[in-house]
Amino acid sequence: MTATAETAGEYTLNELMCVLAAREIRDGDVVFVGIGLPNLACNLARATHAPRMTLIYESGAVGAVPERVPPSIGDPALVTGSLMAASMADVFQCFLQNGKIQIGFLGGAQVDRFANINTTVVGPYASPKVRLPGSGGACEIAAHAEKVLVVAKLDKRAFPEKADFVTSSGKRVKKVITNMGVLEPNAAGELILTAVYPNVTPEAVQANVGWTLKRAAALAPISPPLKREIELLRTRLDPQRLHIK
Repeated sequence: MTATAETAGEYTLNELMCVLAAREIRDGDVVFVGIGLPNLACNLARATHAPRMTLIYESGAVGAVPERVPPSIGDPALVTGSLMAASMADVFQCFLQNGKIQIGFLGGAQVDRFANINTTVVGPYASPKVRLPGSGGACEIAAHAEKVLVVAKLDKRAFPEKADFVTSSGKRVKKVITNMGVLEPNAAGELILTAVYPNVTPEAVQANVGWTLKRAAALAPISPPLKREIELLRTRLDPQRLHIK
């Protein structure tokens, strides 16, 4: 943030999560992304500090420049104006497995103590309480992207000590951006609390995590969203407030 940049007077937690995720993207990064807040974060980064970033979607849109909020990865807005429309096989083999992706965004029903992600089942695999969509491309992104970012809301059921099923390895997860603070892996790969949001206590974060959450020696300060970032989200990137409400 520059000395003259004006911070936003008010913002929602979804907007804060989006802004923090956008700030993780560097100019020139190639980002594998899906729908929702990560998609908004990518477009916010491109509209602010990373104009040369490249968006890739699992559906095959490479260099996508969506002019509206896409409801799914099959939305035609992702293809219009993109650099290329490829097959899923090409996206995974030529870009992801070939080491061309700097950041991959992931989410899931469960994120455990070691950042493993579950998108397969809740409960025992043979007789689950809930059967989820499965991996899709998530396990490939987790294995091949240089850095994996997770954007998720804290809840004890969503953040158990051990996931019911490991769909995607947490080994490349570098940061989990939540609605209460930020979790990052320590040297042992265990997620620890590294930052909390304004008016949030570490104890409140602990109450929404299913294991004894360690803390960094010094919790990092959170730079609030800038007025321009919030204006872009509300007026240009998500004017219908589908994701930032």
